[in-house]
Amino acid sequence: MSLSFEKSAALIAENSRYVAGGVNSNFRIGMAGGPLVFTHGEGPYLFDADGNRLIDYYCGMGAMVLGHSPHGVISAVQDQVAKGILYAGQSPIEFEAARILCERIPSAQRIRFGSSGSEVAQAAFRLARAATGRRIILKFEGHYHGWFDNILWSTAPALNAAGPEDAPVLVPGSLGQDPIDAAGLDVIGWNDLARLEARLAKGDVAGVIMEPAMCNQGAIAPAPGFLEGAKEACRRHGAILIFDEVITGFRLGRSGAQARFGVTPDLSLFAKAIANGFPVSALVGRADLLDMFVSKGVLHGGTFNAQPVTMAAMVATQNALTPELYEATSKRGVRLRDGIAAILKDAGLKAQVTGFEMMFHVGFGLEKPARNYRGLAAGDKALYVRFAHALLKRGVRVLERGAWFVSSAHGDDVIDATLEAVRGAAGEIA
Repeated sequence: MSLSFEKSAALIAENSRYVAGGVNSNFRIGMAGGPLVFTHGEGPYLFDADGNRLIDYYCGMGAMVLGHSPHGVISAVQDQVAKGILYAGQSPIEFEAARILCERIPSAQRIRFGSSGSEVAQAAFRLARAATGRRIILKFEGHYHGWFDNILWSTAPALNAAGPEDAPVLVPGSLGQDPIDAAGLDVIGWNDLARLEARLAKGDVAGVIMEPAMCNQGAIAPAPGFLEGAKEACRRHGAILIFDEVITGFRLGRSGAQARFGVTPDLSLFAKAIANGFPVSALVGRADLLDMFVSKGVLHGGTFNAQPVTMAAMVATQNALTPELYEATSKRGVRLRDGIAAILKDAGLKAQVTGFEMMFHVGFGLEKPARNYRGLAAGDKALYVRFAHALLKRGVRVLERGAWFVSSAHGDDVIDATLEAVRGAAGEIA
C-alpha cells in the first residue's frame, strides 16, 4: 500500500493565496508528505482530503488524549453552547474546572486559566520576577516554553552555533527576534545539577523553568535526584521553580509529572491534553504567588480566559481521565513502544526507543538513550524523516521529530496495524 496525498497538496497550493504557506502555524510546515488537509477525525483516525484514513500519533501535537471526537466531550460542549459562549464574567463551569485541577495537581493551591501554553508561560515569568525582584529566567537547552521573543531561544539550536556544552549560548529560534528580549534570559544544559547549582549561586535568577521530563525534544526522564536537587537549590537561592507540563501533564499521569516524580514546584503550566484539543491552558501554583494577581499589582488578563465552552470540554476530559483509562492505555502504549524497538532491532536499524507509556520517542543513530539535548542531537534525523514518510505512505501519521503520542482510542487492533506498518517501513529504509 502506498497512499497518495495529491488533493492535500493542491488545496495547500491553492489556498496559499489567502493563508501564508497554506498553514496557520509554522510547526505544520515541512511535514513528511507535505502539509495535509483533513476533513474529519474519529477515534484514533484522521481522514484527509484524498480520502485516506490515517492512524494518528500526532494526536493534535499531544492534545488528543482521548482520541478524536470523543462523545462525552462533544456532548458537554454542545450543552454549554446552548447556554452561552462568552460572558466577560465568571461561570459555574470554570469553578468546577478549577476545583478539579486544584484537587488533582500537587502544586495547584490556586489557578488562573488561559488559552495557550505560550501565554501562561509569560504569566509565570511575570509572577517570578514580581515575587523575587530579580530579572533572569533560566531555561534549558531543548526545552520549549512558547514562541514569544523572550523565551524562544535554544529550543533546537544547531550545535555549531550553541557554544560549548558546559557554557552554552542563547540561539534564537526565529529571524526577527529582538536580542534585547533575551537580556532577561539565560540557558544551561539539562539534567546537570552541579551546573544548575553554580548558576543559581550568582543570586540573580528570578525563576527556573523546565519540562519535568524533556518531551519537546525526545522523551527524556530526569536523572535520579535532579528534580529534587533543583527544587532544593531554587529554595536555597531564592528562585521560583516552574514546571512546564504542557506536554507531560495528563500524559505521564492524571496528576502530572510532578506527582509521578514526587517533586512539587512553585508554579506549573498545563495545556494540550487538559481539554482534549480545546484551547485551554492553566497556570497553577502556590497561593501566595497566584494571589499576587489580586493584591500585589501583577496583571493577568485575557478575553477568552476560562471561556465557558472550553471549560465544559476540560471538565468532560478530566472526568474521563480515570485511573482505569490510564492503566489500559498505558499497557497498549508500552506494547507499541516495545514493539517498535524490537522491529527496528530486527531490521538492523540502530535506534533508541525511550520515554513513557502514552508518550515516547524514536531516535535513529543513537548508541544509548540521550540524557539531554546534546545527546539527542547526535541522532540521524534525516533517516527518521524517511521512516516517518514511509509510515505515512502506509497509513500511519507520526511526527518527524520522533515523538509518538498514544490516546485511549488506540485499541489493540490499531496497535497491531501500526506495528505491521512499522515493519514495512523499517524494511524500506534499512
